[in-house]
Amino acid sequence: MTLQAGMTARLLVSKEVSPYGYFLTDGERDVLLHYSEVAGEIQTGGKVEVFLFHDTEDRLAATMRRPFIRLGELALLEVADIHPKLGCFLDIGLGRNLLVPNRELPAREEWRPAVGDRIYVVLDHDKQGRMIGLVAGENELAPLCFRAPGSWRNQWVEARVYNPLQKATFVICDGGVLGFGAIGMIHESERTGTLRLGEAVKVRVTFVREDGRVNLSMRAQKEHGRIEDADRILAALSERPTGAMPYSDDTPAEVINEIFGMSKSAFKRSLGKLMKEGLVYQENGWTYLQKRPSEPERAEVDH
Repeated sequence: MTLQAGMTARLLVSKEVSPYGYFLTDGERDVLLHYSEVAGEIQTGGKVEVFLFHDTEDRLAATMRRPFIRLGELALLEVADIHPKLGCFLDIGLGRNLLVPNRELPAREEWRPAVGDRIYVVLDHDKQGRMIGLVAGENELAPLCFRAPGSWRNQWVEARVYNPLQKATFVICDGGVLGFGAIGMIHESERTGTLRLGEAVKVRVTFVREDGRVNLSMRAQKEHGRIEDADRILAALSERPTGAMPYSDDTPAEVINEIFGMSKSAFKRSLGKLMKEGLVYQENGWTYLQKRPSEPERAEVDH
């Protein structure tokens, strides 16, 4: 067995060298177990199970600590730090972090993870044999996922982004006691904002497919969503001194999404509801709060 970073091995404690630690061997190669990496009792001539990694001087070394991931395994790990030129670093439970290179991360900056996000990764080696994290894709995740039950329809679930794309965002829905999770898709029309790799999001299951995967939405069901969206529009109008805003049915969809975090169709539905209730009206591409008879005239709005 060739000793490699990322693997666990049971090695013989061959000697102690103060002030460094213990040298371990498999009979062919020696590695240092530093005093700071010892957990529990150890004695020369005995055997210990250790995890292998490269130290700060790129030497193969050992630790008796238990990592969150081992070579070839897949795990969900938290982003501990971001380095613009190198990539992001993940906490693997050893006091040193695992690099996910920039080439593994989304090309668009707004899709890249932030500190505190959690990413599905597989532990692998770079060309020098050092540990790196590779972002797990569908090929790695699908075999671990289960088929979502039909009872999930219209339920809200927690999910984690594993593949952010322009037209759709792919996530793993938390399986709870059921297991690893279920694969889901959030179409761009069902997003209320940009989602990052590793970001946690609460989503509603709109459809359970025959293959057990699910279609998802970040929006409430239409009736509830219309009420929430209408309240958001009313709040925006109320906060303006003139009770008016330069947005209406004619405003481009991308502007509506940026300002209100909703689709244009949802915006139009909510405006229609508010106009039907006599709370707002539209004029020359603007939307106004409907004045009550007792209210003084509002200042003229410069079009």
